[in-house]
Amino acid sequence: MADPPAVPDDLRDPNTPPDVVVTLQAPAPITDPTLGIEVPRRDGDAARHRLVSIGDSLSHGFQSFAIFNTDLSYPALVAAELGWYESFLRPEYQGFGGLPLNLEYLTRQLDDRYGSEPAWWELGSALLHLHHTLREICDYWEEGQGSQVPVAPGIMHNLAVSGYDIRDVMARTAATERARLKTLPASLLHLVARNSGELMGLYVLESAVDARRRPLTPVGAAEALGQDGGIETLIIFIGANNALGTMTDLHVAWSGPGYDTLEGKAGYTVWRPIHFAAELELLVEQVRRVKAQHVIWATVPHVTIVPIAHGVGDEKMRPGSRYFSYYTRPWIPDDRFDPAVDPHVTGNQARAIDSAIDQYNQVIAGHVRAAREAGIDWLLLDTCGLMDRLASRRYAVDPAARPPWWTPYELPPAVQALDPVPDSRFFATDQRGRRAGGLFSLDGVHPTTIAYGLMAQEFVDVMAGAGVVFPGPDGRPRQGPVQIDFGRLIGRDTLISDPPRGITPDLKLLGWVNEELDWVKGMGRIFASA
Repeated sequence: MADPPAVPDDLRDPNTPPDVVVTLQAPAPITDPTLGIEVPRRDGDAARHRLVSIGDSLSHGFQSFAIFNTDLSYPALVAAELGWYESFLRPEYQGFGGLPLNLEYLTRQLDDRYGSEPAWWELGSALLHLHHTLREICDYWEEGQGSQVPVAPGIMHNLAVSGYDIRDVMARTAATERARLKTLPASLLHLVARNSGELMGLYVLESAVDARRRPLTPVGAAEALGQDGGIETLIIFIGANNALGTMTDLHVAWSGPGYDTLEGKAGYTVWRPIHFAAELELLVEQVRRVKAQHVIWATVPHVTIVPIAHGVGDEKMRPGSRYFSYYTRPWIPDDRFDPAVDPHVTGNQARAIDSAIDQYNQVIAGHVRAAREAGIDWLLLDTCGLMDRLASRRYAVDPAARPPWWTPYELPPAVQALDPVPDSRFFATDQRGRRAGGLFSLDGVHPTTIAYGLMAQEFVDVMAGAGVVFPGPDGRPRQGPVQIDFGRLIGRDTLISDPPRGITPDLKLLGWVNEELDWVKGMGRIFASA
C-alpha cells in the first residue's frame, strides 16, 4: 500500500514528530469486526464470567466530571442485556453526586437557589454557597465515608478506571494507588476532592488480588478471572488518555523519554505513534494470556471532537477543512477570543493529533488481524468511526468537509424523536429545556447516559455477531436483533429528561464555576496523576 501523500508544510505544525504521518482526511470506518477473516467457532463449556471490561473513563462510566452512575456505564448496560447484571461486579461511588465533583449536581444546587444566572448582587452569596457545598463534597471524599473503600465480594468485572492509559492498565494495582495517596492537611483552598484519581482506582482494584493476596493490575485481574472459570467476552477499550490531555489542558506535549514508566509519562499529553505501538505491543502480549472466548478491541476516538475544546468562529481553516483555526474553551465568546492570551490548540495541532490517533488505530487493527489469522477470536469495534459519524460541527453541518465515506450515524428511533435531536455540541439549555448537545455530559468530554447506550448497542451488535447468546425474559435465546431499551435510558438520563436550566447557550455558569475551580485543568491533572 502506498504511503498517503504528505500534507503541505503550511498544514503541518512544526513541532509534530517525524513519525506522525499527517493526513488531510480521516480514514473510512471499519465496519466489519472480523476484518474479513473468519475464525471457526468453538463450542465448549460456558464461561463463568460472561463479561469483563478493561479501559478508562469511557468504560468506567464517568460523566459530568464525576464517576457515579456505574450502573449506566456501557459494560453494565451490556451485562443487563446478557441477563447477567446481578452477577456483574462494578464499583459504586455513592454520595454527593460522585467523585470528584459532579457538575450536574453542583449546577442544580446553584440553579435551584439562584436561577440560570445569578444577579450581580447575588454573586457573593452564590460564591459562599458554592464554597460551602464544595467543602462538604471534599470532606466526604477526603476523610468521610467516601474515603473508605468498600469491601467487594470478589474481583470486579468492570476493571476500567478513569484516567488510565495503556501503561496504567499494565502497571497500576491497589498497592501503587495506596502508595500515591497523599497526606491531606486541613485546607480551605482545595475545593475539588484531593486523592480523587487514587480513590477511583482503589474502588476498582482493592479486591483484585491473586490466591496469595498479591495485588493485581487490571489485566492481571482479568487473567485471574479467566483462570477462575473463563471469560466469555473481554472488552479492551484503552488509549484515549494517550491523547486526551491535549484537549483538557489545551496543551500539546508529545511523548518522549520516560513515556513507558508511571513516573515519567505524567508530563506528556499525546503519545507519538512509535511509543503508542510499543506500549500496545506489551499490552497485547498480556491480553493473550487471558482465557477469553472473545476479545473486542475498541479503537481510540478522535479526541479533538470533544466539545470542551470549542472551534472558534463559524469558518474552518479553509473551505473543505474539518478543522477550525483555533480551539479554546466553549464559554469564551468567539468575538472576544485572543490567541495571545486565551488557552488554545491550533487547527494544525489538532490535525496532527488526529493523524497520530489514526496511526494508533491502524496498530490496534493490525493486532486484531494477526490474532484472527492465528485462529483467535479477537474482534474490532471502530469507536473512532462511530464518533466521526456523530461529529456535528466537523461534518454534520459542513457538507464540504465530509469525506466521501461519511454518512450520519443512525440514532435509535427514541433518541431521534427527541427535540432537538441530540448532537455532539456542548450541552446547553434555556427556560424551555435543552437547546443544544445531548451526547456529551457537562464536562464536555464524557458521554451522557443515552450516548453510553449507543456504545452499549455497538458492543452488543459485535457480540451477537460473534455468537454470544442474549437470553430473553423466559431465559431462552432472543430471536432477531438485540436492542437496548432507549426509552428507559432517556428516562434515566437526567440531563435529557430533566435538564438543569443553568447551562445556557453562552455557558456563563460553567465558565464562572471554572474560573473559581479551574475544573477543566483539574480533569487533566486527575487523569494525568492516574
